[in-house]
Order: sequence, then C-alpha cells, then structure tokens
Amino acid sequence: MTQTIHPPLLPEEFQRLVDEFFTVQCRYQAAIREIQTKLENLDEEFQMKHKRNPIHHMQSRMKSIQSMMEKLGRRNAQRSISSAVENLTDIAGIRVICSYLQDVYTVANLLTSQDDIHVLRVRDYIKHPKENGYRSLHLVVEIPVFLSEGRVMVPVEIQIRTIAMDFWASLEHSLKYKAQGNVPEDISQELIQTASDIAALDQRMQTIHDKVEAIAQTE
Repeated sequence: MTQTIHPPLLPEEFQRLVDEFFTVQCRYQAAIREIQTKLENLDEEFQMKHKRNPIHHMQSRMKSIQSMMEKLGRRNAQRSISSAVENLTDIAGIRVICSYLQDVYTVANLLTSQDDIHVLRVRDYIKHPKENGYRSLHLVVEIPVFLSEGRVMVPVEIQIRTIAMDFWASLEHSLKYKAQGNVPEDISQELIQTASDIAALDQRMQTIHDKVEAIAQTE
C-alpha cells in the first residue's frame, strides 16, 4: 500500500486538534489512573505475601497530538482526534519495570486475570525479540472508565520489562536519536549482541534469585 504524503498541519488546524483532544483526554488519563492503581494494589499485595515487590517502578505517558497525527498519516488514516480514538490503541501508555524476568509474566498474569480487564493484544518481544534486539512484553488492554456520559471502554498499552531490558532500550533509543537513525551496521550488530548479553544476565539473576528463595524456604 502506498503511503500518502500529508502536508504539515497549519497552526489553526493544530489548535483545532488540541481543542478536540481536550474533550477525550480525561478518559485516557482516567484509564491510566485505573491501571496504575490496579498495579500498585497487586504490587502491595505481592509484597505482603512474598516480602518483596515485583514492580521496581512505573512510568505513564499520553501520546502527543503530533505523534498521533504522524502515526495516522503512516496508516493513511484521516488526521483527526476522532480517527485517533478509533484507530490507535496506544494513546495512553504505561511502562512497568520489574526486578526479575519472571516478575514480568507474574505481573501481566495478575493484571489480565481481573474480570474488568479485556485483553486486546499481546506481543511477547521477550520470547521473540525484535530484529534490533529489543525485548519487552507488550499488552493492549481495555478498561471501563465511568464518565458523565456513561461507561466507556478505553484502551491502554502496557509495556512490561526488566530493569536490564529498560536500560538497553533507553540507551539504544538515545543512540539512534543522536545518530538520526543512521546507525552503522557494525554498531547495530554490537547493540544486538549487547541485548543478548543483557538477556543472559537477566536469566542468571533469575536463577540466583530462585536459589536464594529455595534456601529461604528451607530455613
């Protein structure tokens, strides 16, 4: 499919999009708060039962209007807020950073097993890494948000990864941004190898953790 080249948004067009987005922004912010509260509750309960927190920290974000319009343009979709709401599932996003590899799946399973969470999509880039070495577990879920006009199902993208995976992803993104996307092949290969090394380190730390847990249970 040929991608249509869209002209830049005029200032008055962008202001119109801003005004339109204000009318739907609250539902995405509410959805983020709902998911974060669920994750915080799960983390606290896990800590009470197992004496440790599976979640190291969380970050949330709302996709910018410019980013939404660029993504719609790449999909040859109408560039409007209503089109973004209809076509994009990552307007609201949460990144969950876990201590250990198994925590990623534990947190995902505990969250998605709740009866008001509807899973739309799962992409496991840990078991099946991207070509560049990127690893993370991506979920897109819907959660009900109750507004004055009634109940609305709102999608939220959740990325769950370990501290080591987040370290690699953050620096890889920074390096590619600095190189304006023109990363030489030898450096790309080195980044892929580094991602593999980090994955092996994650597995070693998981093994050490499991051994310590086993010792603690026998005492």
